Amino acid sequence: MAASASLIQETATQPQLTTDMIVVFGVVVLALVFFLTERLPVDVTAILLIVILVVLEPWTGIDPATGISGFANEATITVLAMLILSGGISRTGIVQELGRRMAAFAGTSVRKQLFATVAATSPVSGVLNNTPVVALLVPVVTDVANRGNTSPSKLLIPLSYASQVGGMLTLIGTSTNILASDISARLGTTYPELHRFSMFEFTRLGLIVALVGGLYLIFVSHYLLPERVPPRADYLAEYAVSDYVADVAVVPGSPLVDGTVGDATEILGPDIDIVQVVRNRSRDRDREAGADSDSTPGRAVAPRQDLPLTEGDILVVRTNRDAITELADIPGVEPVARPQSVAGLSTDADAGILTELVISLDSRLVGDRLDPEAFRDEFNAAVLGLRSRGELVSERIVGKRLDIGDTLLVQAPPETLDRLARRGDMIVAREPPQPDYRTDKAPIAVAIMIGVVAVATLEFYPILIAALAGVVAMVVTGVLEPNELYDAVEWDIIFLLAGVIPLGIALEQTGSAAYLASLVVSTADFLPTLVVLWLFYIVTGLITEVISNNASVVLLLPVAAAAAAGIGSNPFAFVLAVTFAASTAFLGPIGYQTNLFVYGPGGYRFGDYFRVGAPLQLILSVVTVLGIAFFWGV
Repeated sequence: MAASASLIQETATQPQLTTDMIVVFGVVVLALVFFLTERLPVDVTAILLIVILVVLEPWTGIDPATGISGFANEATITVLAMLILSGGISRTGIVQELGRRMAAFAGTSVRKQLFATVAATSPVSGVLNNTPVVALLVPVVTDVANRGNTSPSKLLIPLSYASQVGGMLTLIGTSTNILASDISARLGTTYPELHRFSMFEFTRLGLIVALVGGLYLIFVSHYLLPERVPPRADYLAEYAVSDYVADVAVVPGSPLVDGTVGDATEILGPDIDIVQVVRNRSRDRDREAGADSDSTPGRAVAPRQDLPLTEGDILVVRTNRDAITELADIPGVEPVARPQSVAGLSTDADAGILTELVISLDSRLVGDRLDPEAFRDEFNAAVLGLRSRGELVSERIVGKRLDIGDTLLVQAPPETLDRLARRGDMIVAREPPQPDYRTDKAPIAVAIMIGVVAVATLEFYPILIAALAGVVAMVVTGVLEPNELYDAVEWDIIFLLAGVIPLGIALEQTGSAAYLASLVVSTADFLPTLVVLWLFYIVTGLITEVISNNASVVLLLPVAAAAAAGIGSNPFAFVLAVTFAASTAFLGPIGYQTNLFVYGPGGYRFGDYFRVGAPLQLILSVVTVLGIAFFWGV
């Protein structure tokens, strides 16, 4: 790599394309295809990259030790520790309380609501990983919109974008910054201008980016965002539940009498899911009179398989249109002449709460086929509807493969909703009625986080050691339970980092990065350096839209540094441009995980992100490039 870089610097001649470069480029193309098509989960794709690079060692130069070096890389372990620290902060409820306090004054003014959203999100995202920040604030911001009679669609994309610009305030705001810092340090052996980022290395530019982005989101974004979800949306209407829910009664002499919900499930078939059981009212009166009965009065939400059934019970079932018409042919039950199923799916505490669950990045449900019966047994929640990629799945949902960002409409008792909200793999789009936070640990958690930042800033110890010490302190002081450490980590991000780091090493060692850089150098004959820097920003932003932000940093930072050296520019300026561009992906829901988190709850379509994000991306590209030129020179 050093020889290739020297060749660019000293002679500015085109390096020769070698077999090693062609093989590495082939691996890069394969990675891009898998990231773009999502044929495999990102963490599995990352593992596949390690295998391919090691198998092709004669051409890639990646031996087994180097192939797995990403797992022991400083950036990987630092990101892991920071995710755990963010999880500790979230368990205290500080972020949610901040969101509620900032929103208290917003009222019905969309601009005040947007100001509250931006003001509560951006600063916090500078010191906590922005992914969990958005996950925590989705239900808070949705409630703000509903209380103010505003469509949540007006606020949720700004929530995601505000977290991204806020993440550029410090080194620890996003995993991309930490990874870029590590790569910059490694490239520093070739380019003396490059070094590991300090905690506030680019905070002055980050403040400008956050301010400009925040003003745009407050004053412009709501004009460009449509109301995909009505204010105080009726979930039942939004998911067209009435088309897929029906009432059937257990008739006299039915084989279901004295049977169970499990027996009914077998008779009704796999396409029909029992979401509620409404007890025979006469049986309720008998119970009130003291009569002996093993039935449970009232309405059972997400009933267990062993719940007994009696004559006259009403089964509320969810299925597709075709199966609803066939209910009359099933022995032992008959459709109710005047169904009350949809009206009965109320949102009061007795009947169960309706809400949306968003499948998050590291959810173990990603890739699974939806089985409402198994979901009900495991989570005590009934699935009533599904949105995939923002579109309502209007027919059969049983067996539908779940993906990141998919949104399930569920009904669950309040205590179940609180338990789901504490899980790390699903985002509840509505705050639990009685959230279980460790509020008494909040001062300790804040003190630990301040200590981590202070130690890293003053360079007493590296950020890695400071963060790991903070993790230990979180457990010792009771902010986190030991078994919660693993739940706080987004493991797909960790595996992604471990997989793409050796790919970046292969790009450097084989001279592939230098070859690509030489192509960029050729444009310097007719383009000013500032324009070349801007093009790197734009190209990075576009690539980030189709692959992960971390992968784009690994691929482009070595190229940017070599290109800068080749045209006699400042490599650090180019490294910063790539870092900022990779952390601000506004053109679609795929480029950044926080964009996926708001996809379902906002009812968005793909074009909504581009409509509001393209102008913001263009504005910030100019602001960032000019800021880099002013502060660091090109």
